[in-house]
Amino acid sequence: MAYPPSVKTLIPHRDRMQLIDEIVDITFEKAVTQTVVSEKWPLFRQGSVDSLVIIEIVAQTAAALFSWKTATCEGGSGTGSGLLAEIKNADFYAGRIPFHTLLTTIVKPLYGVDNYTVLEGTVQTKARTLGHVEIGVLGADPFCCPC
Repeated sequence: MAYPPSVKTLIPHRDRMQLIDEIVDITFEKAVTQTVVSEKWPLFRQGSVDSLVIIEIVAQTAAALFSWKTATCEGGSGTGSGLLAEIKNADFYAGRIPFHTLLTTIVKPLYGVDNYTVLEGTVQTKARTLGHVEIGVLGADPFCCPC
């Protein structure tokens, strides 16, 4: 798999639901993605998007991490696995995010038991943090060992 891999090879989301544009860095410990707020996104109105979209951006970055690890460890295709099971915690530091804002997202696994994993994600601009989210995911193993 090329490095950094293409978003389209790692997540199943397309069209309006693909919220991440680029994988900036991906390792066994974390995934870093970037995206620019678009008027085609869900929750977009009057020149900005609701900050609730941060949850989905973190979830898509987590999906990219799981898929990359699966492809790297098991030689798989890298298609997304896992199901967002819960939002354990979400802190939003902005109500709305303006159109054309560049967002960087960092996602790291915190812990996992059996087929359940908790990850933390932070979404930020160059100047400030916009939100911090902890999510629980079923059906993916972010702790597969490096090959």
